Amino acid sequence: MALILNIETATPVLSLALSQDGKVLEARENDTQNSHAEQITVLIEEMMKSAGKSFDDLHAVAASKGPGSYTGLRIGVSTAKGICYAKNIPLIAISTLQSMALGMSMNSDAGENTVFCPMIDARRMEVYDAVYDKDNKVIRDVEPTIVDEKTYQKPLEKNKVIFGGNGAAKCKEVISSENAIFMDDFHPSARFMAPLSEKAFQTNQFEDVAYFEPFYLKAYIAGKPKVKGLYS
Repeated sequence: MALILNIETATPVLSLALSQDGKVLEARENDTQNSHAEQITVLIEEMMKSAGKSFDDLHAVAASKGPGSYTGLRIGVSTAKGICYAKNIPLIAISTLQSMALGMSMNSDAGENTVFCPMIDARRMEVYDAVYDKDNKVIRDVEPTIVDEKTYQKPLEKNKVIFGGNGAAKCKEVISSENAIFMDDFHPSARFMAPLSEKAFQTNQFEDVAYFEPFYLKAYIAGKPKVKGLYS
């Protein structure tokens, strides 16, 4: 009877879900720009209260580990670590793209020859993506991809490929195959993490609370402040 708090902060959508035995009891989402840090603890407390649960009832916290927004992932993972440390409970890390692929499969009538390609915007025509089959098994693992008309040519020759996420929207005009299907307005959700975090809990797939870091995929490069004379 595992009660797990699921935290998804990899994109501009802040998503939270409280699940028990892999089933969602309560969920909260907020898509206000740059508000993750301000809203996350408020919404967690509101959600726990609404479900009639306390932090002492939690068996684990699951955090979306990325890839995705550097700042968003830091906020989500830091919050998860803080709760785990305070309550002495395990930390679970869930692949952002895997949980997206699971959500995409849950929201589609996929046939045998259908695969799922979740995409997260990585600026310009680059995305973080992966490919999963209808059983949520990895066909191609996570990588940064520059998208053009030939990028997904091979999988599109043999399969229906369902694309989803904020990276898919900008690729829609470039990918023109009849086998390409786009799930408009699909985004990562903590709801989709619930079955994966329950499985991880039951198989003791836990992270080191002190040393775990999100999967950024790319190194973070801070921009230089625009202060005259600060840099030559």
